[in-house]
Order: sequence, then C-alpha cells, then structure tokens
Amino acid sequence: MSSTTNSGSYQPSQGLIEKLGLPRPLVWGFVGLLLFMIGDGVESGYIAPYLAAHGAGSETNAAVIISVYGLMVTLGSWLSGALSDVWGPRRVMLIGLALWAALQVVFLAVALPAENFTLMLVVYGLRGIAYPLFAYGFLVWVLGASPANRLGSAVGWFYFAFTGGLPTLGSLVASGTEPLIGQYLTFWVSLGLVILGGIVSLVGLRKAQGGERLVPQDVTVGRSLVNSVAIAFTNPRVGLGCLVRVVNTAPQFGLFVFFPAVFADDLGFGTSGWLQLVFILGAANIFANLFFGVLSDKLGWHRTLRWFGCIGSAVAVTLFYFLPQYVNDDYWVAALCSALFGITLAGFTPISVLMSLMAPGQKGNAIAVLNLGAGAATFVGPLIVAIFLAPLGAGGVTIIFAALYVLAGISVRWLQVPDEAQKAVEQGLALDDLTDVESANTGHTKNS
Repeated sequence: MSSTTNSGSYQPSQGLIEKLGLPRPLVWGFVGLLLFMIGDGVESGYIAPYLAAHGAGSETNAAVIISVYGLMVTLGSWLSGALSDVWGPRRVMLIGLALWAALQVVFLAVALPAENFTLMLVVYGLRGIAYPLFAYGFLVWVLGASPANRLGSAVGWFYFAFTGGLPTLGSLVASGTEPLIGQYLTFWVSLGLVILGGIVSLVGLRKAQGGERLVPQDVTVGRSLVNSVAIAFTNPRVGLGCLVRVVNTAPQFGLFVFFPAVFADDLGFGTSGWLQLVFILGAANIFANLFFGVLSDKLGWHRTLRWFGCIGSAVAVTLFYFLPQYVNDDYWVAALCSALFGITLAGFTPISVLMSLMAPGQKGNAIAVLNLGAGAATFVGPLIVAIFLAPLGAGGVTIIFAALYVLAGISVRWLQVPDEAQKAVEQGLALDDLTDVESANTGHTKNS
C-alpha cells in the first residue's frame, strides 16, 4: 500500500521534524522512550552473573530469575495493548513507570542487600511487567495519533528509540559507569535514567491527542482482556499477523541457541568473535528499523514486509549459516552476513502498522496480539532447535527457518486493510480521527 497525497483535513508541515517522519506532537515521547530504554538496558550485559554472585547462589538460579522476568515481559507486553484500550496509553505508561521505579527501589534497597533469592525472584520478576507497559503503551499512542500515511515512519522511529536504548546504548552506559562506580551503583544510574525518560515522555505528551481511553465506556477491563485474545479468531487477519510476528524473530532466538558453537568453535572465531557478530547484527537492525519505516510509507507496507522482511530474511539467514562455512576463516564475511540478517529483520517493521490498520477500532487489542506473537517467538525458535537439531543438524534447522520466512512472505497477501482504514491513509488522517471505525471490521477490504 503506497502512501498517497493528502486530500483531507491533515496538512503536513514542511519542517525538519515532519521530513524526518516524526509526528510533531509525539516528539518528546520518542526522546523519553529512548532515555527510558537506555535505563532499562543498562543491566542487560551483567545482570545474570551479578545475581549469581549476590544471592542467587548459582548460574542456574540466576537463569531462573531471568526466565521469570522474561515471562513477565511477555505478560506485560500483552497487557499493555489491552489496558491501553480501556485506560488510555497515558495511564498505562504512567503505571509502567511507577511499577518500574518502585520495584527497582525494593530490588536495590532490600532484595540485593539481603541476598534473598526468593525476594529477588519475586521483585525482579515482577519488574518485567513494567517496561512493556510504558514502551508498548506508547506504541499504541503512536499508532493511533500519527497520520495513517506516515505510520511506517512513526513505527520506525519507535523501534529506533526502543532498540537504541535496549540493549545498545544501555550497555554502552554501563561500560562507562561500571569501572568508575561499580555494578551496584550502576543499577541506581539505570533507575535515574528510567525516571528521567518517563518524566520527559509524560510531560512532553501532556497535550498530545490519543492518550486517553480508546474504546466506548461500556467496555470493561475484563472484556478488553478477553477481546485481546478473541480478536485473533474473530478477525483472522489479525491472527495471521500474529503468526507473521512470531516468524519475525523466532529464528533469531533459535540461532542464538546453536550459532555460538558454530562460529565460536567450529569456525574458530572464539566467544568474543561471536559476541561481536551479535553486536553487529543489533547495530545494523537499529538503523534499518528507521530506514524501512520511512521506506515503507513510500514503497508500501505490504511490499516492504514481503520482500525485504520475509524473503530478505530467508536469504539472509541462509547466507548467515552457509556462506561463512564455505569461505571458512574469513571473519569479515561472517560480519557482513550478520549485518545483512539484522537489516532484513527490520523489514518486518510494517507489521505493527498493518496490525493497527486491520483493526482500527481495536488498536490496543491488535497490538496486544502482536506482542503475544513477539513473546511467543522467544520460545518457538529454541523449541524448533530442540526438536530438529539432532536429526537434521545445524544446516537443516537453518533451512527450516528460511522456509518459515518464505511462508510468511506468501501469507502477507492476506493481511488486507479495511476500507475505513484505507480512507484514513488516503486522507492523511490519524486513526483516532475516524468517526466510524467499527464498520472497518465488517467492510470490504483492500490490498496493496
């Protein structure tokens, strides 16, 4: 779906902010999100060994704490969308900020000094709910308040800020503070950055539209939670979009299970060499998110998702495994393949746009389903490895992942956009400006 010349009430400014694809009323939200995610990402590079040495008792127990945290992240990701519909993104972001800060204080002031494994498990685990409420609550806001024909750019900026903070700049901050003040005080630095980011966002967004309740008053919290699951079945396109989101990063999490042995041991690059490849992949992905977000508004969301995201990732993941094997010890080839895979993963950026457009009257619920797909990817990928690595080997598993990307690319044709949402795109409106969004779920559809 290509963007069209605006013909409605929305008249785009020609300022630098708009030319960069940023919705002007939401700019401070992006700045605050970056600061918040930097704070959240500070601990990512050393939290597991720190827990093992300060109360968890072992690496296994530390892994248990991290696993519970991951489950809570998945729960928070789902809740962020469903609750944004009934409470509004602003309130959900505020709750996320308050939870993060309060639980971090308890974690640092009570659980860690006491070196109490059970308390650390509960407090740190529960904190996993907090950052998705803040970050994905803002994503719902972005999807509702941005001009529909610039949604790709807006979502690209969201993921630029999100992944730029967690873990990239967060780890960079930790690398600077840890030698100077130590790991424990670095945790407190993360708390300060999170609070600063939350304040910048919520104060900067105080006059922006889209932060209040998104559904009629008769929709209760319980009903919204049920709808956030039911929508995947009542609107099959949303369910299919969820599966595409699973395919997006399931192979990435799967590769992290067996690629370290391939690159560190079999190819002789060592652990440091493999970790550098992971960094290259992440760094390439950060900037590619922004690039493909802007490109998708011009080229079309379906085309970008299909060819750069799905088919591109199928080619990239195949090259990532087989090409370094062929050239053997040329590290630069492995680095290029890693960067290419990171870039093509960003080609999936338009899936967030399509999910919101396929259910414009239930944006929060659609994003809840999308986030469930993101959470499911964290265990679907490793599960595929666990089942097929022994009988098929590393190359066979890689081919399975490539085939999943191809299947996702074929399925993109069914991610059709209803006429009401298409009208918003053609007129340059925000989805929140539509007066009759419910009819979109039953109206005729239009593909790109």
